[in-house]
Amino acid sequence: MKFAFSTLGTPGLPVRDVLWLARTHGYQGVELRAHPEEPVHTGLGITERADVVAEFKEAGIEVLGIAGYARVAEPGEDTPVLTEIRALLELARDLGAPFIRVFPGGGTEQSAEEADATAERRLAAAAETAADLGVRILLETHDSHREATAVSRVLGTVGHRNAGALWDVMHTWLGGEQPSTSFAALAPYLGYVQVKDIASAEDTTPLPLGAGVLPLADCVEELSRQGWDGWLCWEYEKRWYPQAAELPTLLTAGREHLCRLLNEAA
Repeated sequence: MKFAFSTLGTPGLPVRDVLWLARTHGYQGVELRAHPEEPVHTGLGITERADVVAEFKEAGIEVLGIAGYARVAEPGEDTPVLTEIRALLELARDLGAPFIRVFPGGGTEQSAEEADATAERRLAAAAETAADLGVRILLETHDSHREATAVSRVLGTVGHRNAGALWDVMHTWLGGEQPSTSFAALAPYLGYVQVKDIASAEDTTPLPLGAGVLPLADCVEELSRQGWDGWLCWEYEKRWYPQAAELPTLLTAGREHLCRLLNEAA
């Protein structure tokens, strides 16, 4: 498996500095948070996008994915959501990223069936654009669809290869799923896996990998046993928890922890 980290853990840090961290601490890829407060977002022009590509190429680091904030199950008109997804897809294509991340975002004012139908309709439409651009849309296990079984229910109906899944191990755990259940549900669709650690279900402040309660060993063991050989991406949510320790001081130990888990699983 290959290792990446998300720029959610290094809010606002210039691309060159992020890449220095990746190289220094032994990560092969970076997940780019696409938000206007970050150096990389959908508002970048052609020249700026080319500069980002050149920086990644020079560093020998891959752009794992573009982490967007489109919500495919939220109530409302389809057009704004599809427009947002297309902008993310075009950014991913221009940067050479194989994936974009979207959220479910189904609201409490609609039923689960209605949220599913909305997400299915939008993903089916967006997947055609994604195929044309050579990018996959990954629906993250999150918010209204935090369980892998809920995400797979949507993706099974969509039935398009360019609509896949992103497994956030915290949310499936919070949803009460065992890693074996989560992997079985997501296996046909899985793009990559977001790892992290927290103190408890009540306190989701990010912790160093291995210092919290999330079943990372079980997740890695399940992935290894099933022969999955993709990306593990550390999503350290520093942006939302400014009191958390700085990610750069944790990166080497985090990679070493994941390596130990892989060796134990093997």
